[in-house]
Amino acid sequence: MPKGDYLFTSESVSEGHPDKVCDRISDAVVDAYMTLDPQSRVGAETLCTTNRIVMAGEVRGPESITKEDLEHIARSCIRDIGYEQDGFHWKNSAVEVIIHAQSADIAMGVDASGNKDEGAGDQGIMFGYACRETEVLMPAPIYYAHAILQSLAEARHSGAEPGFGPDSKSQVTLLYKNGKPVRASSVVVSTQHDADLDQDEVRRIVRPHVENVLPKGWMCPEEDFYVNPTGRFVIGGPDSDCGLTGRKIIVDTYGGAAPHGGGAFSGKDPSKVDRSAAYAARYLAKNVVAAGLADSCVIQIAYAIGVAKPLSVYVNTNGTGKVPEEKIAHALREVMDLSPRGIRNHLGLDKPIYARTAAYGHFGREPDADGGFSWERVDLTEAIASALT
Repeated sequence: MPKGDYLFTSESVSEGHPDKVCDRISDAVVDAYMTLDPQSRVGAETLCTTNRIVMAGEVRGPESITKEDLEHIARSCIRDIGYEQDGFHWKNSAVEVIIHAQSADIAMGVDASGNKDEGAGDQGIMFGYACRETEVLMPAPIYYAHAILQSLAEARHSGAEPGFGPDSKSQVTLLYKNGKPVRASSVVVSTQHDADLDQDEVRRIVRPHVENVLPKGWMCPEEDFYVNPTGRFVIGGPDSDCGLTGRKIIVDTYGGAAPHGGGAFSGKDPSKVDRSAAYAARYLAKNVVAAGLADSCVIQIAYAIGVAKPLSVYVNTNGTGKVPEEKIAHALREVMDLSPRGIRNHLGLDKPIYARTAAYGHFGREPDADGGFSWERVDLTEAIASALT
């Protein structure tokens, strides 16, 4: 982010947003295959609309996973999210499964054989980012936008707010002074609700979730606090808007505060560098900042399909670096094997840890004991510092 005074906005969407329903189902398919065979290859896509789910894509993994199993996965995801509505119900929705075997041509380019190491699952560029705006080294606008919706979701799941539905969105605009966030300029929250709740009541219920998430004194002026601006949000989720896997890539990453390579994450096993290398780039950027080498760090990694070695590693510390960027880039390649196999092994990605990433961002989360969100660890700081000496 630049120096100076400005406004910057990021948005988030909840687990019940139509696109996030699809991300959840696609990632649950990845988990199902990874549970039985950590070397499975999965590219799962989902479409959701009024009482209909279509699952498509390609896989290479245990044949014991049947179409009936995949249908059950979809229904379980919808039930866990909380959809039991006339237009979208976990039990009543029609589920079509069109998932087939992975292309032999792709497998030939990606698999290890002879002296050839495992190659990248596709060409592409992946970005990682970290900054000092929050304790988890994430940009503040997306961090608070996620946190507002997580607070609402927790209240809904616990039964504390039974009048709210699964579908919701938030948008947080922060005022920056000399490049640092100082308060919210405006906040927008739209949340699905029961028909008997009016707009004023929804606003009253939402307000403490926003105030409790934002730092003290950061709440926006009353006239810039927007709750359900259209006045009514009863019909929501896939019944109101078709959902697709992979359409919320900026919500999934840095809220627009840093570049995105263009590839979605959900539904892809970790041989797909769209996912694994983006995780690695975040991991490295976070460790660079945590090591005190910069206050802000963008990392780009590029790959070619079927080639193990990354084509380039680019580092940009946005003028905040304490060490030349080319030296940091060299050190990063020394301390971590950035081949697809190296990333998976270093971060322990061959595990069923993906459904939990589908909502509220893939970054800025706490690492789990079972290996989930391993890319959020800051355990590489000493190795990076040593490589620079």
